[in-house]
Amino acid sequence: MPRSTGRVLTLLELLQSGGTRTVAELAERLGVDGRTVRRYVNQLIDLDVPVESVRGRYGGYRLASGWRLPPLMLSDDEALVVLLGLIAGRRTGLMTAGHTASETATAKIRRVLPRHVARRLDTLLESLAFTDRPGEFAAPDAGILLTLADAVRHRRPVSMRYTGGDGRRSERTLHAYGIVAHSGRWYVTGKDARSDQDRTFRLDRVSDARTLPGSFEPPDGTDPAQRVLSGFATAEYRHEVTLRIHGTVEQIRARLPAGVASLEELAPVADEDRGTERWLRVRLRAERLDWLPPVLASLDRPFVIEGPDELRALVVAFADRLASHARRA
Repeated sequence: MPRSTGRVLTLLELLQSGGTRTVAELAERLGVDGRTVRRYVNQLIDLDVPVESVRGRYGGYRLASGWRLPPLMLSDDEALVVLLGLIAGRRTGLMTAGHTASETATAKIRRVLPRHVARRLDTLLESLAFTDRPGEFAAPDAGILLTLADAVRHRRPVSMRYTGGDGRRSERTLHAYGIVAHSGRWYVTGKDARSDQDRTFRLDRVSDARTLPGSFEPPDGTDPAQRVLSGFATAEYRHEVTLRIHGTVEQIRARLPAGVASLEELAPVADEDRGTERWLRVRLRAERLDWLPPVLASLDRPFVIEGPDELRALVVAFADRLASHARRA
């Protein structure tokens, strides 16, 4: 490849990265003068690449927005990153409807990889393991996901058809605050206009979505991810558990994250022997309690079970089993 052709392709790659590039910046990156940069730009224009000239103090060159540029040029490392992202997204469930699109995109990139890069990728995949099983979760429709993202960005109400966990279908009007990916699923959180309550909806249960006229203002300090986690921690389940644990927020959150439990700081308690002690009240809801004794043991912190009594019995039984195993050893 002639040297000038290589520089023209490099110029194309620089413009592809987005934004306006000044002549001085391009000249420095290409190792040429400004006059040569303009000549290279004219060569791209002759090839029907829509390069726009931007006048003014911060002017320069940029690609016309919305134009798809063939071919897409990736370095070896960029190609590996894109492929790993596609593979990891598919394996962890964080893909939109149509694993087919992910698979065909992966295949297209792999077909044009240089042999040494393909070998690097195969070596990595052979040594890579995922804790999440592929295909475990239903994926949302890509069009619905993009419609909701547009509604979030422009703060427009959105109408959507939703099927609840009980199979009941409903039409919802939502003021969407944000989209959250959590544990292999996609969620949208916001205010449900019908109930005037904050709600979180699974995107794979949304069958249709369209933006509505008008706009809204989200509450100050809105954190969509925290709202989703708090919703999980306070959802209705069979058992309501209340504990007091002596420890720091960081120690407790290491075993009971925000999506599982809510924390409340209690007033410090003075003790003659141990000085001032700080306790936190932990509240959580669960369908089953059998997983909690091992978690409390792994915390290795003093705790008091305020309820339910069933959990106390399970903890005592768990402690007896551990003591029995220790004696047997």
